Amino acid sequence: MPLDRKLEICCYSLESALLAGKSGANRIELCDNYPEGGTTPSYGTIEVAVQKLSIPVNVIVRPRGGDFLYSDNEYESIKNDIAAIKAMEANGIVVGFLKANGDIDLKRTIEIVNIAKPLEVTFHRAFDMCRSPLEALEQLKKAGVNRVLTSGAKMKAVDGIDMISELVKRAGGKIVIMPGSGINENNLTELVKRTGAYEYHSSAKKFISSKMTYFNKFIHMGGDASVNEYSVVSVDAAAIKKMIGILNNY
Repeated sequence: MPLDRKLEICCYSLESALLAGKSGANRIELCDNYPEGGTTPSYGTIEVAVQKLSIPVNVIVRPRGGDFLYSDNEYESIKNDIAAIKAMEANGIVVGFLKANGDIDLKRTIEIVNIAKPLEVTFHRAFDMCRSPLEALEQLKKAGVNRVLTSGAKMKAVDGIDMISELVKRAGGKIVIMPGSGINENNLTELVKRTGAYEYHSSAKKFISSKMTYFNKFIHMGGDASVNEYSVVSVDAAAIKKMIGILNNY
């Protein structure tokens, strides 16, 4: 019997996670800090999301933006975050560790897999920044990682289709290859046909305007006047439903 195809939605707030759940998402990747590509959300956000959602919640554990070469202090904070996430009974964590030379930091990855048990472990798009994706895949299989989120080492998954297809073949059912980055209702069918993957990752992002009626035009809280601080990243419910329909009907 064929496996069901699944859609994971990356959500940068509690409200967007709840909306994604109502719209048919199969799993949530819960993050904070959209401008930096996702960092660890607050404990309060995690706890409420796990309590209110009936679908699995996987939490990104990333103490800062930037690269994936972490100091000893940052690594200690990552382990502490994982302990707290386990206590809140999330479904899994999303992490990624690299060495300075671009190799997977296998030692840390194995340690985190063991610390996180029985939670699922997804190795995020740090994978796309590594020196050799095919070599890295074999390392992550042996490390016990559950899935790899990848764009095929390209900016967008549609551009990395050939690499993703090869990764799916080499995974051999021992690890899930989950395409992600720029996936939407317009390109999902092509990705399904050409990669053969069974899980897909999308932010389905949509920006909504603040309900504030008063604006202090002389202040920018982030110090960058080019950033619209009266706009919030959310999810597009209609787009999620369309993508779920594609996966269910393919």
